Amino acid sequence: MEFFPSPLTTEQSNAMVDRCTEFMDRNGWGFWAAELLGHGTFIGFVGLNNPTAPLPFAPCTEVGWRLAFDYWGKGLATEAAREALRIGFEILGLEEIVSFTAVTNRRSRAVMERLGMSDSGLFEHPAVPVGNPLRRHCLYRLRATRRCAANP
Repeated sequence: MEFFPSPLTTEQSNAMVDRCTEFMDRNGWGFWAAELLGHGTFIGFVGLNNPTAPLPFAPCTEVGWRLAFDYWGKGLATEAAREALRIGFEILGLEEIVSFTAVTNRRSRAVMERLGMSDSGLFEHPAVPVGNPLRRHCLYRLRATRRCAANP
């Protein structure tokens, strides 16, 4: 939660899990639990979501990830997000998938770039308080046609 305004309380975390579960029950896809292959160790979540915040580019489908600190820098977010993108484009038939993060989150921006996503500008995230240095976000986009051309 380094690039979020504050860590979640236990109640907020449980509510988020409930929202993710309800979304998956309704749509058949969403943020999936991520674990190490062959170990079964829970390391976070990765997947697709339709954000509910009033974002300037909504409605949209995002690819997102949150991994425990011990699993950063190992290529796991990129590997899992690549599979989520494949599902989004090949199975769900999405035309575009976005991702966004605080401008200062260099690690997530690097994942977005490794995924072939294009930097599409800046915006103020409406769910982050005015004056908070994390409010300024960058938006990345990937269109199905561009992905297909880059990954035959």
